[in-house]
Amino acid sequence: MKNKIYISDFGLVNALGNDKETIKFQLLAGSQAGFNLSTALLNDGNINVAVVSAKLPSLAEYPLHFHSRNNQLALMAIEQIRAEINDVVSKYGSERIAIVVGTSTSGIGEGEQAMKAAQQQAESIELPTAFGAGFDYRTQEMFNLADFVAHELAISGLALTISTACSSSAKAFQTAYELIDNGLADAAIVGGVDATCGMTVNGFSALESTSAGLCQPSSANRDGINIGEGAALCVLRKDQGTIRLLGVGESSDAHHMSAPHPEGDGAVVAMQHALDDAGYSASDVDYINLHGTATPKNDEMEAKAVARLFGLETPCSSSKGMIGHTLGAAGATEVGLCWLLLDDNNRYYAPHVWDNVRDPLMPMLNFVAVGRQHPRALKTCLSNSFAFGGNNVSVLIGL
Repeated sequence: MKNKIYISDFGLVNALGNDKETIKFQLLAGSQAGFNLSTALLNDGNINVAVVSAKLPSLAEYPLHFHSRNNQLALMAIEQIRAEINDVVSKYGSERIAIVVGTSTSGIGEGEQAMKAAQQQAESIELPTAFGAGFDYRTQEMFNLADFVAHELAISGLALTISTACSSSAKAFQTAYELIDNGLADAAIVGGVDATCGMTVNGFSALESTSAGLCQPSSANRDGINIGEGAALCVLRKDQGTIRLLGVGESSDAHHMSAPHPEGDGAVVAMQHALDDAGYSASDVDYINLHGTATPKNDEMEAKAVARLFGLETPCSSSKGMIGHTLGAAGATEVGLCWLLLDDNNRYYAPHVWDNVRDPLMPMLNFVAVGRQHPRALKTCLSNSFAFGGNNVSVLIGL
C-alpha cells in the first residue's frame, strides 16, 4: 500500500466478551466459556455454538426493517467506537465517510422466526402462509447491515455490504482502502457482523462440517466447526493512528464450490500478495492468525500453504477454538483480535486452543500455547480468511 492507512479504533463483540478489554483478557487466557449447547438451532439434535451472552440493546424505536439480532450486535460494536466515528465525521463531513461491511446472515434469523409463526398460524386457522405485521422482509437483505450503520450514524457517504461467505469482512478492508486511496472517501467504517441462525447451522451440518463437540483446529481429531456470532467494526483513516493496515492480498482459485484447493495454492497467493502489498517479506511477520476452521480439508491445506511461504517457525494459532467460526464477521473479528495483540505494546500471542494432538499428515506448524510471549512487543500480524469457491483474503496489520 503506497499510502498510510490507520486502523484507529476497533469495536468488538463475540463469545469472549462484549468489550475490548474483556475480550483481550479472555483471548490471552484461552477461554472457551462462550460455547453453549443449543437445543433450538439444529433441526435434528443439539449443537455447540459460540454466542454473545450480553443483554443486547433494544431496537424498538428503530424502523421495523432494522429489528434484528444482527443489528443489535452491530450497535454494541458501534458504541465502542462512536467517539472515533464522530471525530472523522466532524473533520471530513458525513458524505465523505464510507461504510464497507460484511455479513452472511443479516436478519435471516428473524425471517426464520417469522416463517415459523406464519406456518403455525396457517395450520391453526387453515389459511395460506403469510407473514404478520411484525416482520419486514428487508430485515434479511444483505444491504440491511450497511443501511443500519448509515442510519444509526447519519452518514451519507457510500455504503455497501460484501457477502462472500467467510471472507466477507476481510475483503471489506481492501475495498475501503481503495475508496480512500482513490479519493472517493476520506475515512471508512469497516467490519462485519453475523448472528447465529438455523440456516447456517443446518447448512454446515448438512455438509457434514460441524463438530460433534468443541472444535479442535489442526488436531488429528478435528471433525468440523462450531458456528459463532459476533460484531467487529473499526475506523480506517489516513490522518492519525498507531496500528496500520499494511497490506491486503486476495485470490480466487475457484477449485471447488465448497472445498479448498488441496495444496493451498490460492491461500499462498493471497498471503504473498498481502506481503507484496506492504513491501514486507515472510520473515517480517511476527504472528499468523490462521483461518483454522477445524475441518479436515481446510486445516490441512492451510498448514501446507503456511509452511510453503513462512516455514515452520512463525508463531500461529486459530482463534476459532475460543470464538467459533463467525462466518461473514470472521475476517474483521480476527483482524480485530490481531489489533488487540498489537495494542499497548503487547508481547503475548493469541493461543491455539485444541486437544494438542498433532496430525502426522500435516506440516508441524509453530502453534502458540497459552501464556507464550514474544521477546519484544509484537509488530506485525497476518490474518487469513478463506471462503467457499476459493475466495481467499489475507490482511496484514502492524505498527
